[in-house]
Amino acid sequence: MSGMDINQIMEYLPHRYPFLLVDRVLEVTPGKSIVAIKNVTRNEEFFQGHFPHHPVMPGVLVIEALAQTAALLSFKTENTKPDGKIVTYFVGIDKARFRNPVFPGDQLRLEVELQRQSYKIWKFSAVAKVEDRIAAEAQLMCAEKNLADPD
Repeated sequence: MSGMDINQIMEYLPHRYPFLLVDRVLEVTPGKSIVAIKNVTRNEEFFQGHFPHHPVMPGVLVIEALAQTAALLSFKTENTKPDGKIVTYFVGIDKARFRNPVFPGDQLRLEVELQRQSYKIWKFSAVAKVEDRIAAEAQLMCAEKNLADPD
């Protein structure tokens, strides 16, 4: 299936600058996988303090970019768009490993595969790469929550 530009991504994700961490979807196969990119620039706000003289993208933000990509895959799999009543939360992470740093000027390739879905719980396998080197990898879990439902 074809990709998505930033305007289409913003129809699915509630995140906005500076926390929207997916710039483009290259390909998505609902129910299976998605490949997206994040262009990392020196202008990113987090580089002001992480580390000013040796800027490195925080690993937690690399994982967040993967989680946002996973949320896009879940919406595409269900063939739905958020309507303000449903939110997808990042609820779990297993086997997270940070292999290589991500620097300004890098293009982060976000590869996510759906491992299983049970009711409103989604489990994904995710890898972030810069060129052919792995920056981070993890098993992610997301859950859909209807905001109208009482806890």
